[in-house]
Amino acid sequence: MNAFAAMQQYQTVNTQAQAAAADPHRLIQMLMEGGLTRLAQARGAMERGQTALKGELIGKAIGIVGGLRQGLDLDKGGEIARNLDSLYDYMARRLMEANVQNDPAILEEIAALLREVKDGWDAIAA
Repeated sequence: MNAFAAMQQYQTVNTQAQAAAADPHRLIQMLMEGGLTRLAQARGAMERGQTALKGELIGKAIGIVGGLRQGLDLDKGGEIARNLDSLYDYMARRLMEANVQNDPAILEEIAALLREVKDGWDAIAA
């Protein structure tokens, strides 16, 4: 097993262990962290011309944004939840565009939006 594969396996096990012990607030933080990581990795793959890997990573980022969107309670969350729902929809659409257009600027745009939402989430006490 090469070092990269070993590191990925460790990260997977570590993430699974953290998720098993996490409260709902921390799970959302982990999703956002994972989304930011996938966006950074996708940008790197894009810059290196690794088209298949770029597509896979953007797909994972879209899945994470979808998970965040599905976790919203639109009935109880009111206007904030509706605004986040629209934002997550926008993010997913823009990520598809980034993949098709091979545009790292779109990845940066979405990463900045996700960081802003994460900063707000992190400020909420668990």
